[in-house]
Amino acid sequence: MGGYTLIENAPLAARNTLRVAARASLLAEIREAAKLPELLDFPAVRDRPLLVLGEGSNLLLTGDFDGTVVAMATRGVQVEQDGDIARIAVAAGERWDDFVRWTLGQGFAGLENLILIPGTVGAAPIQNIGAYGTEVAEFVESVEAWDRLERRVVSLDNAACAFAYRYSLFKREPGRYVVTAVRFALPRQRELRTGYAGIAEELARMGVDKPAPFHVAEAVVHLRTRKLPDPAVIGNAGSFFKNPIVAAALGESLRREHPQLVAWPGSDGRWKLSAAWLIEAAGFKGHREGDAGMSNRHALVLVNHGHASGAELWALAQKVIAGVEAKFGVRLEPEPVVV
Repeated sequence: MGGYTLIENAPLAARNTLRVAARASLLAEIREAAKLPELLDFPAVRDRPLLVLGEGSNLLLTGDFDGTVVAMATRGVQVEQDGDIARIAVAAGERWDDFVRWTLGQGFAGLENLILIPGTVGAAPIQNIGAYGTEVAEFVESVEAWDRLERRVVSLDNAACAFAYRYSLFKREPGRYVVTAVRFALPRQRELRTGYAGIAEELARMGVDKPAPFHVAEAVVHLRTRKLPDPAVIGNAGSFFKNPIVAAALGESLRREHPQLVAWPGSDGRWKLSAAWLIEAAGFKGHREGDAGMSNRHALVLVNHGHASGAELWALAQKVIAGVEAKFGVRLEPEPVVV
């Protein structure tokens, strides 16, 4: 059909980076965003569960999906306005890392700390992806989406997106919006963010004393490549747990009891704790049950060593959650969508 392709009883193992061998009752691959309303109006789609998929890098399928998976395959990057700050419209199906590298090649700044994050542009604002001291929300001007409730295209400005740590309007109202494009405002000049998680040390190792955005991006690539397992080599969805944010009293109590605890103070008095530190201290780094495991390279990463089912991976994740809560009184939450 023009603008999209439909596949029944579709295999999803190649469409999720944890390599879970699940299937979808129907898979719709969208190449033209304008065709989305037509597709969603089909009775077989309208009355069944819907899952919107980018690259499947932020997803754990615990079993087959008895509904329609919509895979966004739209393409296009358009500079709508250039100058000191450029406004750039990007189709939801564009690969995030490709877009970041394109911005660097064009001389735009801002996204260098977010290089090498897997996934699509359309997924970035949903999760409010972040790494190395930067969140995508800082650079999103607006998000274009199909509103399934009001049955119309909407343009949501940054404030309307209600961004927070790994959170947005799209998570608050799951299933309502299908992101079709994102508009970014990117500066030509910006103070670089090099004070987080070893970037300055990596730049020093590279022999760079006056870094440009592409130097910071290269440093982040080195750090991520060393610390995180490659989904092309072993199935994973990157960091599986959010860094928990706890009340001031609990954070200070844990820091007294565990002087090595990695934690960052928030502006509101609360503490953000390192989920990786908590998981490793609870004994789960490198832990394995069958083909489901926690990476021995980074304690935050749930990995599929071969043929683990989604249910087995989720069972291990729940065991980690329970173990950390029993030891520290802190409940971890998964970053990926669990279906």
